[in-house]
Amino acid sequence: MARKEVRKEVEAMKKASALFRSSLTALKKQVANLERQQARLGKQSAKMTEPDAEGEATTRFRFSAKRFAAQRQKLGISAGAMGTLLGVTAQTVYNWEAEKSRPRQQQLASIATLRKTGKRQIQARLANQAG
Repeated sequence: MARKEVRKEVEAMKKASALFRSSLTALKKQVANLERQQARLGKQSAKMTEPDAEGEATTRFRFSAKRFAAQRQKLGISAGAMGTLLGVTAQTVYNWEAEKSRPRQQQLASIATLRKTGKRQIQARLANQAG
């Protein structure tokens, strides 16, 4: 009689143990998939934004000395006028164009906004700064 009761209890425990093992295996697979997704998303977000020293995202601007000189000539302004618009000296503008130096990140941002500005707007800004 005792053997029958023990066998029933053992069978129930075997079924519960098998059920727990299968659910544990499923959970391990789910965790592995989520970790892979997290790693992939982390790589994607790292590519999209590069954190600054202060934790902010910065935008990188490309600079070409030849293109910068061509832009200045297209606008029909002198190096001194370009320097006035950018907050630097005429000699600095000449050094950039001669590839003797490169603009800083803040100046690159100013140059990028200047690229989007038209000739009339540039002339108006120069007139406002002069007078």
